[in-house]
Amino acid sequence: MDKVAAIQMASGPNVSANLTEAGKLISQAVDGGAKLVVLPENFAVMGITEKDKLKVAEQEGSGPIQDFLAGEAEKHGIWLVGGTIPIKTSDASRIRAASLVFNDKGKPAARYDKIHLFDVTLEESGETYHESETIEHGDSITVTDTPFGRLGIAVCYDLRFPEMFRSMADQNVEIIAVPSAFTAITGKAHWETLVRARAIENLAYVVASAQGGYHVSGRETYGNSMIVDPWGTIQDCLPRGSGVVLGELDMQKIQNTRRSFPVLEHRRMLCSPSNA
Repeated sequence: MDKVAAIQMASGPNVSANLTEAGKLISQAVDGGAKLVVLPENFAVMGITEKDKLKVAEQEGSGPIQDFLAGEAEKHGIWLVGGTIPIKTSDASRIRAASLVFNDKGKPAARYDKIHLFDVTLEESGETYHESETIEHGDSITVTDTPFGRLGIAVCYDLRFPEMFRSMADQNVEIIAVPSAFTAITGKAHWETLVRARAIENLAYVVASAQGGYHVSGRETYGNSMIVDPWGTIQDCLPRGSGVVLGELDMQKIQNTRRSFPVLEHRRMLCSPSNA
């Protein structure tokens, strides 16, 4: 069995400082035996305002954040899911929230652009988020082959859209990485329920890596990074602060569970992806 790690951070506006912290936590994950490591959403920058990420956006294939991810993957000989980073678009006022996967040679292996954007108001706290003002949504899911199994990627708010994960199941997903930055309020209400539900529904491992703590902007994120097995059992969880969550990927367990409990074969309604 291979070990997987979910890294939890409380990132700030300083990219260099965030990369230094991420590097330390990746090393800690590797020391724990992890061969697949997942960073949280916005691991490289959590700015004072949403527009701050525009200032550090990179062209795909070039830039200090991508160089860092490629270097860490190659140095440690791991597969690395790079949370999300801001990637430039043709519109200078908007970026893609891209999750880049690097293989153990430090080479790009896959990319997923966040599809569902967090445009909400939380009545309890008065917090308002309008991700669509600075982020251009993606339009396709990503499931790719790795040495550990078929890996799908979703980001934070995507967790609330089960049809997306059903589309992954149609592509035989076995491991789902979910880089996230849930708010304290929504996390307390829904995070564990959603993470475990996506694992149970699709009989897949879910590696949910989150921001967790207080940020310079005044925002508080929920944390509770966790690794959940195909039966919905939490293997490990970190409630607060920076750190590493470790778990094991057992492909035989997936096969056995899907054979004895063939819920995916019992479906009577199928979902079709929409580009709307």
